[in-house]
Amino acid sequence: MARPQRMCVVCRAMKDKTELIRVVRGKDGQFALDPTGKMPGRGAYVCREGDCVSRLEKVKGLERAFKGSVPKEIKDNIKNLL
Repeated sequence: MARPQRMCVVCRAMKDKTELIRVVRGKDGQFALDPTGKMPGRGAYVCREGDCVSRLEKVKGLERAFKGSVPKEIKDNIKNLL
Protein backbone atom coordinates (compact mmCIF):
# COMPACT_ATOMS: atom_id res chain seq x y z
CA MET A 1 0.00 0.00 0.00
CA ALA A 2 1.33 3.45 -0.92
CA ARG A 3 2.16 5.91 1.85
CA PRO A 4 0.37 9.28 1.83
CA GLN A 5 2.38 12.02 0.16
CA ARG A 6 2.36 15.72 1.07
CA MET A 7 4.11 18.79 -0.34
CA CYS A 8 6.60 20.90 1.62
CA VAL A 9 5.48 24.56 1.63
CA VAL A 10 9.11 25.70 1.21
CA CYS A 11 10.77 23.51 -1.44
CA ARG A 12 7.49 22.17 -2.95
CA ALA A 13 8.88 18.60 -2.98
CA MET A 14 6.46 15.70 -2.50
CA LYS A 15 7.51 13.43 0.37
CA ASP A 16 6.01 10.82 2.64
CA LYS A 17 3.76 12.43 5.22
CA THR A 18 5.83 10.90 8.03
CA GLU A 19 8.99 12.67 6.80
CA LEU A 20 7.47 16.13 7.23
CA ILE A 21 6.57 18.43 10.13
CA ARG A 22 2.86 19.30 10.20
CA VAL A 23 1.65 22.70 11.36
CA VAL A 24 -2.09 22.88 11.98
CA ARG A 25 -4.51 25.76 12.48
CA GLY A 26 -7.56 24.64 14.43
CA LYS A 27 -11.10 25.94 14.04
CA ASP A 28 -10.42 28.35 16.91
CA GLY A 29 -7.57 29.92 14.89
CA GLN A 30 -4.82 28.61 17.18
CA PHE A 31 -1.67 27.18 15.61
CA ALA A 32 0.14 24.08 16.84
CA LEU A 33 2.70 21.53 15.73
CA ASP A 34 1.06 18.18 15.07
CA PRO A 35 3.46 15.30 15.72
CA THR A 36 0.73 12.68 15.16
CA GLY A 37 -0.54 14.11 11.87
CA LYS A 38 -4.12 13.57 13.02
CA MET A 39 -5.15 16.83 14.71
CA PRO A 40 -8.26 18.42 13.19
CA GLY A 41 -7.85 21.62 11.23
CA ARG A 42 -6.01 23.04 8.25
CA GLY A 43 -2.50 21.63 7.90
CA ALA A 44 0.70 22.63 6.16
CA TYR A 45 3.91 20.62 5.94
CA VAL A 46 7.62 21.51 6.14
CA CYS A 47 10.60 19.25 5.41
CA ARG A 48 12.72 18.21 8.37
CA GLU A 49 15.79 19.33 6.43
CA GLY A 50 17.77 22.29 7.75
CA ASP A 51 17.65 24.12 4.42
CA CYS A 52 13.84 24.20 4.31
CA VAL A 53 13.56 25.21 7.95
CA SER A 54 16.08 28.02 7.51
CA ARG A 55 14.28 29.32 4.39
CA LEU A 56 10.83 29.08 6.02
CA GLU A 57 10.57 32.77 6.96
CA LYS A 58 12.15 34.05 3.75
CA VAL A 59 9.72 32.33 1.39
CA LYS A 60 6.72 32.80 3.73
CA GLY A 61 5.51 29.28 2.96
CA LEU A 62 3.32 28.95 6.05
CA GLU A 63 1.76 32.37 5.53
CA ARG A 64 0.93 31.42 1.95
CA ALA A 65 -0.55 28.08 3.00
CA PHE A 66 -2.71 29.58 5.74
CA LYS A 67 -3.45 32.83 3.88
CA GLY A 68 -2.45 34.92 6.88
CA SER A 69 0.18 35.45 9.53
CA VAL A 70 1.63 32.61 11.58
CA PRO A 71 2.97 33.22 15.13
CA LYS A 72 6.74 33.43 15.46
CA GLU A 73 6.62 30.83 18.27
CA ILE A 74 5.47 28.19 15.77
CA LYS A 75 8.41 28.91 13.47
CA ASP A 76 10.78 28.85 16.45
CA ASN A 77 9.33 25.49 17.57
CA ILE A 78 9.96 24.05 14.09
CA LYS A 79 13.61 25.20 14.26
CA ASN A 80 13.95 23.68 17.74
CA LEU A 81 12.82 20.25 16.46
CA LEU A 82 16.03 19.95 14.48
